[in-house]
Amino acid sequence: MTSQARRSSKPHYEGDPTLAKVMRKPKWIGALLLALVVAGVFAWLGQWQLSFAITLEDENAAVVEEVRPLVEVTGPGQAITDASAGFVFSTRGEFVADDFMVIESRANGGETGAWVVGHLATTDAAAGHLSVALGWAPSLAEAETARFELQDSLAGEPVEIVGRYMPSDAPVKPEPGDTADRLQSMAPAQLVNLWQPFIGASYPGFLVLHPDGSSIDTTALSTVGLDAIDSVPPLPVETINWLNLFYALEWVVFAGFAVFFWYRLARDDWEKTHELQLMGEQEPLSQDR
Repeated sequence: MTSQARRSSKPHYEGDPTLAKVMRKPKWIGALLLALVVAGVFAWLGQWQLSFAITLEDENAAVVEEVRPLVEVTGPGQAITDASAGFVFSTRGEFVADDFMVIESRANGGETGAWVVGHLATTDAAAGHLSVALGWAPSLAEAETARFELQDSLAGEPVEIVGRYMPSDAPVKPEPGDTADRLQSMAPAQLVNLWQPFIGASYPGFLVLHPDGSSIDTTALSTVGLDAIDSVPPLPVETINWLNLFYALEWVVFAGFAVFFWYRLARDDWEKTHELQLMGEQEPLSQDR
């Protein structure tokens, strides 16, 4: 006899009791409660395992805010890496006259305004050229005014700078009519083409000035109408432990199986009841109550 024939010969159960009626028996209601408790434990174990599957690599969080000399980690012409991007560094040098510029469409504290940036010729061991975002103004007009005032007060003066080293934005093509000293993105590779001719290499990233620790303090910025730029540390890197993730999924499967196992047992009882009735070996269900 083929498997198809055996399946077709299986009795089709109709009439009383229904599967729902069997499931409402006290013993199966108790079994369901037990299955739900077991499933709940398995689900909790899955959630616990999942908490170890995705972790944040935040062991460098304290190091990110530690002020270190820029030349100890990176230098002019060196690519930005995870060891330098978003970290706080110090350097010294002099700002170059006529190389102060305005970067438009910069958000700060939930508002959109403009940055004033300068060209710092560093005088540390690397002797490179670094873009520095000095401050934020709420309007282009205020940023333009601050740009000229900072150019008069800072150019050629030795300064100590502390700030967060950030990777470049993607360059944005200027719109027709834009002047060369007003840009749409903070891209040092674009800025160096507008600076006065210089000797040496430039940094591919830029420094966001931290007034605390720098010789250009908050008072100096507010005097020319600028606010300190928001300096946000990078988010910690997420890592996935695939083995723990697999275990978490296993616990979820076990939780579902606990409920399925209860259903299968209750259905077997229902099928057995009908088979006994068909064989004439069971009394009516009303007498079994």
